[in-house]
Amino acid sequence: ELALIELREGLGRSEPHEEIRDLLNASTGTNLGLRYLPSALAYNPLQAPPVESLLASTIVWFDAYVTNVDRTPRNVNMLMWRQQLWLIDHGAALYFHHDWSDWEERAAARFPMIREHALLPWAENIRAVDPKLRTRLETSSLEAIVAEVPDVWLQDEEAFADVAAHRAAYVAYLAARRDAADRFIEEAIDARQRHL
Repeated sequence: ELALIELREGLGRSEPHEEIRDLLNASTGTNLGLRYLPSALAYNPLQAPPVESLLASTIVWFDAYVTNVDRTPRNVNMLMWRQQLWLIDHGAALYFHHDWSDWEERAAARFPMIREHALLPWAENIRAVDPKLRTRLETSSLEAIVAEVPDVWLQDEEAFADVAAHRAAYVAYLAARRDAADRFIEEAIDARQRHL
């Protein structure tokens, strides 16, 4: 269940851990929250049962689609909770939106960083999961998803005249990325073959 959470300024003031304090300070304002998972543990492929190939392939496909550079063996950003795998911390995904100057070109990029993905060794069915995942990302679905993004997150972007134009650009990028999926699928398959 998704929830929008307002974090007040100064929340991290008394946090002794510098990295956490910096994250809290940078998170002032509206944040997206998910379910709290008490007693969840970081997924460790060396200790946990291996992820089933279709699930691993789906996650690798999704992370290549959103250009998530932060699901590596060093920092898996996955939790095991009640025998289920949960994906967390997508803050490093969609990094194109920090610079909109050549977004059309980047939408078609292969995404070579997928070679670092923690689940790549188990992702044997990337091509097989592609049709189902593309179908779930029809343009109308992308429009509905982007419509849920709070206006405050889409303000102050100089590349766009208003929030509506910014939303339209996200939909265009995500649709173009979906349509270019063959390129990042090939990159993931090539990376997997090189590392086996």
